[in-house]
Amino acid sequence: MGLKNDMAMQKDSVTLLKEQRQGAAKPLLWIGMASMFMAFAGLASGYIVSRSSLLERENWLEFALPNYFYYSTAVILLSSLSMFFALQAARKNDSNKLTIALTITLVLGLAFGVLQVLGWQSLYAGGIFFTGEGSNPAGSWVYAITSFHLAHMIGGIVTLLVTLIKASMGKYANGAILGVELAAIFWHFLDLVWICLFLFLLFIR
Repeated sequence: MGLKNDMAMQKDSVTLLKEQRQGAAKPLLWIGMASMFMAFAGLASGYIVSRSSLLERENWLEFALPNYFYYSTAVILLSSLSMFFALQAARKNDSNKLTIALTITLVLGLAFGVLQVLGWQSLYAGGIFFTGEGSNPAGSWVYAITSFHLAHMIGGIVTLLVTLIKASMGKYANGAILGVELAAIFWHFLDLVWICLFLFLLFIR
């Protein structure tokens, strides 16, 4: 009886620890996203200060954003929609639709990354360089801001991949969908950040 009681107590302790970790997951994610947002805000502030300073000396280069950035914006909006459907499928315990929606979101996320790279290539072909001879802070800031966001998108894509693998293994059955919820929150955050950055770069030229 004593051994059984000890085993039961250990099992309860493991369950309690697991529940505590799950309860802390969302707050920790929100804290992490707040830190990321502050980093992006810092970049935007640096852009504004640099632009204001160089405009006074007529040394700020004005150029149009490449069309690929417009395409990537449309793609990332679609990925948020597919991620929404993925979360709905998880809540309805529909593993097939969950897997399909996550796959679509992953593909769209990869497409976003490709379009961003094509956008940089378009800038380079147009004489807008990140650094070196012939570069201008206006172009350097665009490269820096968009590449910083893409680095975070890569983290989101890895998160999506892990979530998709677990979904295909049936890990999110019977209401145990915390992993999907966390992935959805983070993905929507990255999407929203890009929309804000795109509009910022579009109108503050």
